Amino acid sequence: MFIWTCISPWTYTSAVHFDSYELDPSIYDEMFLADGTIREHCSRLYDELTRLSAEETRSIQERVARSFRNEGITFTVYGDEEADERIIPIDCVPRLMPKSDWRHLEAGLTQRLKALNLFLEDVYSGSPGEDGHGAPRIIHDGVIPVDVVRGCPQYRLEMQGFSAPYGTWVAICGTDLVRTNEGFQVLEDNLRVPSGVSYMIANRKAVKSNLRRLYRGSRVEEVEHYGRVLLETLKELAPMGCQDPTIVLLTPGVFNSAFYEHMFLASEIGAELVEGRDLLVNDGFVYMRNTTGLQRVDVIYRRVDDDFIDPLVFRPDSLLGVPGLMQAYKQGNVSLVNAPGTGVADDKSVYAYVPDMVRYYLSEEPILNNVDTRLCRRPEDLEYTLDNLQDLVVKRVGGSGGYGMLIGPHSSPEEREDYAKEMRADPADFISQPVLALSRSPCFIDGEFEPRHVDLRPFILHGQSTRIVPGAFCRIALRRGSLVVNSSQGGGGKDFWVMDE
Repeated sequence: MFIWTCISPWTYTSAVHFDSYELDPSIYDEMFLADGTIREHCSRLYDELTRLSAEETRSIQERVARSFRNEGITFTVYGDEEADERIIPIDCVPRLMPKSDWRHLEAGLTQRLKALNLFLEDVYSGSPGEDGHGAPRIIHDGVIPVDVVRGCPQYRLEMQGFSAPYGTWVAICGTDLVRTNEGFQVLEDNLRVPSGVSYMIANRKAVKSNLRRLYRGSRVEEVEHYGRVLLETLKELAPMGCQDPTIVLLTPGVFNSAFYEHMFLASEIGAELVEGRDLLVNDGFVYMRNTTGLQRVDVIYRRVDDDFIDPLVFRPDSLLGVPGLMQAYKQGNVSLVNAPGTGVADDKSVYAYVPDMVRYYLSEEPILNNVDTRLCRRPEDLEYTLDNLQDLVVKRVGGSGGYGMLIGPHSSPEEREDYAKEMRADPADFISQPVLALSRSPCFIDGEFEPRHVDLRPFILHGQSTRIVPGAFCRIALRRGSLVVNSSQGGGGKDFWVMDE
């Protein structure tokens, strides 16, 4: 690792904030090449940052952060005893990407979601194998083991025999991407109730309004039309013959960690924000209670987990869902977005097989690679993981939000010993991956620009066609040296600009 000093003979002398900016040749930097040269698409941003005084930059950072406080843009951190609602931290320096890189990601994400939808249709619709016994083709042909699918906690027997309208099980997908010196890799797919898109739009609004001259002078692809694209996608998934569908967004309520996003998206698409108690099912159709009586509902963008959406089918103690909703859905009288049961395709064990799904269903090579993943349900992978815990990241297959994982290099011997006991007790509940050198991007920290690790969550929409707004929720690990970008674990966000070339 070396420290690049901006007053060296071959750089700008005005960039006082970059005097101590650290570059490490083993880590991809989103603004600089390994020798300190500015990436071409970042030159305008660099010039603007070096033009500003420290006081001006601090003022911009404060205004950007204040906009989040004023808007009440929050997330919830769940502790052992209570939940804590916080304002999500935001950094004022956007992360930039040239359009050529974005096109590569678009193609890879489109390919990946197509394969995942085909996998879900295969797994649940009962497509017969050659033996005629109804085994999913991908299992029958030995591409993925039956126990990985049927043993997944998110596999829903209740969906067996169901075929999703237009083959669209997943209409809204948030895929987490990381970049290393080897290129982009998919960290995970979020297929159930993916969140974070409101932060993408809020980040853009805050940064755009405080860096107006830079934004106007740059050819940045817009993201503010996401709501229109989402609405178009939801309309395409309405029940057959429905020309002007009534759409609602189903929320668990004000105490949900993503309630701000639920309100935001309902407003963006012009939909009613409803809770389960606001809906009822009568004669196989769903109705919404309003001031004039009952109104039929055609599409439900649900932000309620599978277990809670219908107490007659899933958890009988749920007060968040709608009794009879699944019957109406299976009869084709209402559309649910995303479909129940999609969690089987974003399970961390099933994730390891997505490249094989691409090859199997599409007869194509994957455009985007997975992170090398070992399944601890395999004895040889378990032993390798246990022998190398200090060098690996170990995750629970159903975990999310950065909770419950072990980052080997940042753990103590006692922590590794306790984790190993849990792994031996239930190997199938764990996977391991190498510690990735996630790319870093400049952030304004304590009056200076410092590199911080980042990832990217674009949002892929699929109704009867696939659409991807050219933007993403860019998450940052705010703590120096941290690789964990989740807001619940101390991470924050920044705006992400796709630069038209």
